[in-house]
Order: sequence, then structure tokens, then C-alpha cells
Amino acid sequence: MKSLVASIFVALSVVLLGLSNAPACANDVIILRFSHVVAPDTPKGRGAEKFKELAALYSRGRVKVEVYPHAQLYRDQEELEALQLGAVEMVAPSLAKFGPLGAKEFEVFDLPYLFPNWAALHAVTQGPIGKELLVSLEGKGIRGLAFWDNGFKIMSANRPIQTPRDLAGLRMRIQPSRVLQAQMSALGAVPQVIPLPEVHQALQMGVIDGTENPPSNMLVQRLSEVQPFATLSNHGYLGYAVIVNKAFWDGLTRDIRASLERAMAEATTYTNTIAETANAEALSRMRAAGTTIFHEQTLQEREEWIAAMAPVYADVAARIGKNRIDTIRAATGMTQ
Repeated sequence: MKSLVASIFVALSVVLLGLSNAPACANDVIILRFSHVVAPDTPKGRGAEKFKELAALYSRGRVKVEVYPHAQLYRDQEELEALQLGAVEMVAPSLAKFGPLGAKEFEVFDLPYLFPNWAALHAVTQGPIGKELLVSLEGKGIRGLAFWDNGFKIMSANRPIQTPRDLAGLRMRIQPSRVLQAQMSALGAVPQVIPLPEVHQALQMGVIDGTENPPSNMLVQRLSEVQPFATLSNHGYLGYAVIVNKAFWDGLTRDIRASLERAMAEATTYTNTIAETANAEALSRMRAAGTTIFHEQTLQEREEWIAAMAPVYADVAARIGKNRIDTIRAATGMTQ
């Protein structure tokens, strides 16, 4: 915590110094720092670069987006606080990060087997429910702009995990989420919260036994080098909300906001289009490498996984809101 406060103090000092020396004219270039924690060649990393390009284009050079990947500015658990304090203008945290912030409804995205396919997912994230969720962040000093996809998660471990029973006793890495804790507990696994950049080493050293990730993350983080087994469960969704500091956003002129909204809309389409392809390509590359055996689930096995994790819904309904869960199930065409 002390390191975060110190780094934010330095960042704010730089910003204030820059503002005090900046000429007050309409042609000043607006700097927008976009911080994220993943590699540039992931769907989110590529989406950030696309937004940078389009923001410069549509603002006619009046906005300069500076992209900081790989947690260069703030670590996974720090970036939301940094945004709220105004130390950075834009971040794109995974949706699991919003529960600890107090936005518990966002934890609905962590529920297992809630989204049967991409179309069902986008009916929520790109529709009225998604817009409502983004608006709900404004009371926390945050303006939500868009949902970006990463992909559907698969289970991996240091032993075969073809059935839910195979996870019993395994120490499984998760993001900080009450829902994901309940999910692993329902499977008999021991949930371990570890930042993504530290997962490879934790697996290598035997601190944890397995994890859940979309194939693109698994490849970029080199997890397939230390995970000999995986099952293509596609049990959960990993996505992001692109958000900005509300005070910064409200301080922009209407035309600048319009140009950034246009850039974000196109960057979102781009990111969500490449996410599915990137995960398919990542899976193909890992299969070719031969370091991980990927198990294809049968329909019967999938039903076993769904049944094993069904109690999670009852466990977290009071926290997320049963009405929210039911509304999303209706939007995706899923039955109770």
C-alpha cells in the first residue's frame, strides 16, 4: 500500500507541475494515460493500441493516448485505486476486480456456465444490461465506456482434470472474486488469489497446482510450459471494463468526448472481433508445442461440470442479486 501511495504521489506531482506550466489555449494536447497489466499482443493490449490510434485520428491530434502495458505504472491490485485518485486516466480491469470496489453486480460475469456462446455474452455486454452496469460506476468516480472480451476460460493443472472430481484438493489460482472462490470450493479445490504476472513462477515452484484462463492468456503468460494437462471446459468468461476517471472525463469539451467515444466504439468492435480468433490461434499454437495435453469435453462431461458448479448460484445470489442473475439468464436464453 505504501508503494502505491508513494507512486501515486509522484504521478500527481508530475501532473500538477505540468498543469501549472501549461499554456491555457484550446490547442493544447490532452494526455490520456491508459494503464493495463497484460502484454501488448493480447486482445486487450491490441485494443489499447487501436484506441490510441483512433483517438489521435478522430481528435485531430488533440488527444495523445499513452499506453502502459505489463503493469509498467500500476500492478493488478493497484490500478483501480490509482484511477480513482486521478493518478492515471484510463484502465481496463478484469470484471472480477469490481466486486471488491463495491460494485458487486459485476461479479455476475464470474458465474460458471452463464454464457453459452459469444452471441449470448454480447447480448448482455453490448446491450442495455451492459450500459446499466457501466453507468452504475459513476458514484465511485468512474465513467464506464465499454466492455472488452478476452475469452472463455479453460482449466489447467499438473494432473489430468477430465471430471470435476479431478480438481479435489488442487490449489487453483483465481482472481480476487467471491464467486470464483465459491466455484473452486464447489469443485473441492483450494482457491489461491495470485496476480497474473506471478502465476507462471507459482506453478513452476509448486506453490499452486493449476489455474483457469482463456487460451490467449495461457499462451502469452507461458503457462502451457508448466501445465501438462488442461480441459477445454469454457466454463467461465474473462472480460474487461474500459473505464476513465470521471472528473477527467467531465472536464473534457463535448467535441473531445465525442471523438473519444467514437474511437472507443470502433476499438471495442476491433477488440471483441479479434478475441475469439486470438484464443483459437493460441490454442492451436499450444497444441503444436506439445507441452500440454488438451482434453475435449464430451456432452456428458460438460453436464457433470455444470451440475457440480450449480450450487455457486445459490451461494452468491444474495451478494449479486437474484434479479440480476435472472435478468441475464433471460437475456442469454439460459433456463433456471
